[in-house]
Amino acid sequence: VQLVESGGGLVQPGGSLRLSCAVSGVSFSTYHITWSRQAPGKERELVAAIGNLGVSTRHVESVKGRFTISRDNARKTVLLQMNSLKPEDTAIYYCGAVRRWSDIATMRNYDHWGLGTQVTVSS
Repeated sequence: VQLVESGGGLVQPGGSLRLSCAVSGVSFSTYHITWSRQAPGKERELVAAIGNLGVSTRHVESVKGRFTISRDNARKTVLLQMNSLKPEDTAIYYCGAVRRWSDIATMRNYDHWGLGTQVTVSS
């Protein structure tokens, strides 16, 4: 099982980035896929989640209206479009796969994680 994140980088405040998570080795439609982030000295936190059929989504309050999660089941890819980025969005962003929707905010219950991609928002 592999989850491979890409698309991170350095961007100025107010800028945009699009993160991509490519999933292989699993039945993609079995899992709900999420983006979480971890800043230095802080715990990993959920950012956004999308259901296995792509119908249900959730975005945490701090990113609502700025970030959008989407998935392409045919291509086994999940995207996170991030607009109006702020310095406090700086973190390592991780793609995760979990079987139960009720577990999306419980990091220890995840089945698979990617290695992460660094996002830095700074002028």
